[in-house]
Amino acid sequence: MDTFYVVTPVIILAIIILAASIRVLREYERGVTFTLGRFTSVKGPGIILLVPIVQTMNRVDLRTLVVDVPTQDVISKDNVSVKVNAVIYFRIVEPSKAIIQVENYLAATSQLAQTTLRSVLGKHELDEMLSERDKLNADLQEILDNQTDAWGIKVANVEIKHVDIDESMVRAIARQAEAERIRRAKVINALGEQEAAEKLVEAANALSKEPQAMQLRYLSSLQDIASDKTNTIVFPFPTEFTKMLKISND
Repeated sequence: MDTFYVVTPVIILAIIILAASIRVLREYERGVTFTLGRFTSVKGPGIILLVPIVQTMNRVDLRTLVVDVPTQDVISKDNVSVKVNAVIYFRIVEPSKAIIQVENYLAATSQLAQTTLRSVLGKHELDEMLSERDKLNADLQEILDNQTDAWGIKVANVEIKHVDIDESMVRAIARQAEAERIRRAKVINALGEQEAAEKLVEAANALSKEPQAMQLRYLSSLQDIASDKTNTIVFPFPTEFTKMLKISND
């Protein structure tokens, strides 16, 4: 009986110690282990045995993590106030650095993304923010990836979700777009007039070289006039008559 009271607490204590020593890590998890506060190794996946009290472990998720960057107030290069938010996709590639080099890699990455977003977009004009979003995403991804490399983090992608501007600025952009359309229409019309004038000059030069061609053109004009339903017909005055009158006067 005495043996029972002695053995039972020992068994219970052994079970508690064993339970505290066993860790199960999933395929996408790694365990950063420390022995008496000193980094030992990165373990996993599978069953991990730890020495209670002596060893501790921090779990690290290796899957791609998604962090929303809160809306930031940005002043563009052309002094336009906009509100911009984004989303970051990143993953841990070196679990030991993510635990040792930074206190909270999620919070640190989010804060870094906010300051980088304001800094990068502040160097660009509003038109670039709206039309060159892919380029801005690539710039943000490169900067964040370089700065988080020391934390064992790989930034896979950065996407700017929304660029919100004031209603007054929306109206100004609409007026600017309308003015641009009118300008293009005038340019196209002017180019058309210029091309038509050049063709008329070419045609006049070609007709002036052949008098017979000019007569044929007169006859063609008469045919066009005759087919028109009008009471007045204007006959073109041949240039030969002018020459004949000039000779007779001389």
